Amino acid sequence: MLHHQNINIAVDAIVIAYKEQQLFILLIQQKYGIYKGSWSLPGGFVLDGESLSGAVQRELKEEAGIKVNYLEQLYTFGDDVTRDPRGQVVSVAYFALVNPSKFKLQANTDAQDAQWFPANDLPSLAFDHAKIIDKAIERIKGKLMYQPIGFDLLNKEFAFSDLENLYKTILGKNIDRRNFRKKIMSFEILEETDKIQQIGSGRPAKMYRFKKSKYRQLEKEGFHFEIKFA
Repeated sequence: MLHHQNINIAVDAIVIAYKEQQLFILLIQQKYGIYKGSWSLPGGFVLDGESLSGAVQRELKEEAGIKVNYLEQLYTFGDDVTRDPRGQVVSVAYFALVNPSKFKLQANTDAQDAQWFPANDLPSLAFDHAKIIDKAIERIKGKLMYQPIGFDLLNKEFAFSDLENLYKTILGKNIDRRNFRKKIMSFEILEETDKIQQIGSGRPAKMYRFKKSKYRQLEKEGFHFEIKFA
């Protein structure tokens, strides 16, 4: 039996950055269409013969001028058939965690601007993109329990307090610092450098970096990390 469908497939990218103890979301400003001037996630329709991953990388390049090394598929949004005023559109969302210092944003093609916005202070968003972002933040909070996070978010060398603050920022809660340090060090994913960091008049802090091979191994295999809160 033949079926005639008029459904479009799209992709959306939730690129999440961390700086100044805040999470930031990459948004682009729509250049055309019913949402012209509104902010939204980078994304668009999948072209004929194009893979989903290829489409999301193309849209990031066209609309924000960046290429992200690794994107993870988040969720498929399509239960609400009215989510897009242009017709029935099913969107496959991808998310990435990045260090914003490694990217220079440049709006192009369908976007008139591209900017980082604090995750807790986003503008009004087009389509159902606020819902998509909420889903991505929820997923990241869950990942903290079974996958180490930080390699792509922190600088190459960092104080241990930077890693603590990253977890605290994502979870939105204060953590038991002593327990956190003990657990993290037990995974053997950090190594001390010969550098120290002086912050104000406080005690100098040792600088660390991730052991790439061990970090990638745990990232692939997963780990159980029960975080205690203060």
